[in-house]
Amino acid sequence: MTRDEIITLVNNVFVEQFELEPSELLPEKHLFEDLGLDSLDIVDMLVELHKTFGIALRQNEEVRSVRTLNDIYDFLERYAAEHPDQIRESGL
Repeated sequence: MTRDEIITLVNNVFVEQFELEPSELLPEKHLFEDLGLDSLDIVDMLVELHKTFGIALRQNEEVRSVRTLNDIYDFLERYAAEHPDQIRESGL
């Protein structure tokens, strides 16, 4: 899975789940301060990313350090590279 595919899929989650405009979804945007997510939204985000990518994120300690969209992209890109057999292909 390429980084561009990851970005597209992650951004789709934010557009659909949180009704954000695609133009708002810049890599440097902070989840809480810039995008207005709260702790319950983060749980919803993890559930939707799990559905999208087929991996359990809540048990991964590294997820706790995610603060920006770029952090999510980086995490998923690393995970896909390290565990290519565990991440669901998007069909993009």
